[in-house]
Amino acid sequence: MDIELAGATVALDGETNPIVDAVLAALRACDGTIVEATQPADILLISNPLRPGTTAQDPRFLHADARKAAVAMAERGGRIVFLVSAVAGMPMRRHPRFSMENASILAGMRTLAMEFGPKVLVNAVGFGAIEDTTIISGDKAMLSHTPVGRAGSIEEAVAAVLFFCDPMNTYTTGQMLGVDGGWMAGYGRNF
Repeated sequence: MDIELAGATVALDGETNPIVDAVLAALRACDGTIVEATQPADILLISNPLRPGTTAQDPRFLHADARKAAVAMAERGGRIVFLVSAVAGMPMRRHPRFSMENASILAGMRTLAMEFGPKVLVNAVGFGAIEDTTIISGDKAMLSHTPVGRAGSIEEAVAAVLFFCDPMNTYTTGQMLGVDGGWMAGYGRNF
């Protein structure tokens, strides 16, 4: 996917991982300029742990960081994209704490979208099982319940993030786009 950012600044708040690295590379290739998270940015990516068994940052701190960025963007406009696990939208019985933490982040994202629209668009991408050489997002158990029948690729994950960063996308806010091969649809839910 190719979008035209025309030098828009991009900041990252949170952890890096292979998906984040690929997203930043794609945004650079689309003429985005990567800046430190402490600097004002046109696009803020908020990266959260994507694998069960890891602990997300305290959602209150994430919300405060994102809100501070939204206040700075309020006059000129901007975008905030949360990178979360798909369990934000569909909890996994096997990972209750991780599911709850991600659902809380998703709720916070939606409150920011309501508060700062229309100038600041705030969305999330919820990743299911994404693999590189190993599963880097989600849980391998998701694969037996994914209608597409395979893990997603990093390129597919990046395309979803670029959709929310694209200047042509001016009407989508408060949404989580599930990049999970249909896992959230509930296919064969028995875990």
